[in-house]
Amino acid sequence: MYFSSDNWAGAHPRIAESLSRHAEGFAAAYGTSALDRRMEQKFNDIFEREVAVFFVGTGTAANSLSLAAVNRPGGVAFCHRGAHMFVDECGAPELFTHGSRLVPVDGALGKLDPVHLRQEIDRFPPDFVHAGRPIAVSVTQATEVGAVYTADELDTIAAICREHGLSLHMDGARFANALVHLGLSPAELTWKRGVDIMSFGATKNGCWCAVALVVFDPDRAADLPYIQKRAAHLFSKSRFISAQFEAYFKDDLWLRMAEAANARAQQLQAGLVASGKARLAWPADANEVFAILDRRHADAIRQKGAQFHDWVPPHDLQDTLGDDEVLVRFVTSFALTEDHVTTFLDLLG
Repeated sequence: MYFSSDNWAGAHPRIAESLSRHAEGFAAAYGTSALDRRMEQKFNDIFEREVAVFFVGTGTAANSLSLAAVNRPGGVAFCHRGAHMFVDECGAPELFTHGSRLVPVDGALGKLDPVHLRQEIDRFPPDFVHAGRPIAVSVTQATEVGAVYTADELDTIAAICREHGLSLHMDGARFANALVHLGLSPAELTWKRGVDIMSFGATKNGCWCAVALVVFDPDRAADLPYIQKRAAHLFSKSRFISAQFEAYFKDDLWLRMAEAANARAQQLQAGLVASGKARLAWPADANEVFAILDRRHADAIRQKGAQFHDWVPPHDLQDTLGDDEVLVRFVTSFALTEDHVTTFLDLLG
């Protein structure tokens, strides 16, 4: 009953098999092998246009290098107050951009509120050198609290970016989960919505260690090979990242794994409501479920073997928790079965 994180899940057997198969023999290094080239073309196919792809090992690296790629002196990037790059990346975006800053923006369910975004951007007038200058906006899809931006919501944010000449970055650590929730194509959820650059994550969805930095206009990626190398994220044996993506995309395995994770989240969500022992903090769109439990009940379930994390309540939820209540997060993955969820719900009572 491992609901702590989709990072706790192992690799899908097909991805492990692909790694083993490509471990034999020899292949050109540093992203130049035949397999690497095939996977670059696969990303073109997935997104229905020519893109520039750079393989890295972590989502933090992809987010940080994305901002470094669009940075200018005095740069300021805007993201949600609860975004991973703002809360959980130990200052890496600021480090890799050599001093650019992240400015937090409020919004419900981990989504940037367009009104608040405009207000924050307006704090940096172009003729006031002391404040710095905006360079980018970052959205997280799905968000840190399991919500999914709709196409219309992304259109609104993209329009604000165009109005101010800002790049739009997408942190897609759980992109597949958002994709299957909306039933859209990768193109319809990214560059057709105005996204310029994205961190395409696969590690949380069945890979061992596979993240791609995707630039939707290759002409804007001229400096990225040097930025990637300088940041120590140019893998010599890059074929082992490509090998994961080869299995990930084959026969739409990536979408099926995301569908399975989302289905387990819906099963869990329904069971929590039906139990009478918990209440949902908000509805789950993707594979993260947030619920409010009695603290003693949550501790008792953990003692019986369930694994899940407490979560810091968002600002707009802090006053809704009782003194003896706790907000908890459950994350589902491709590796969880219906029986895993049922067993947990039985423990819940």
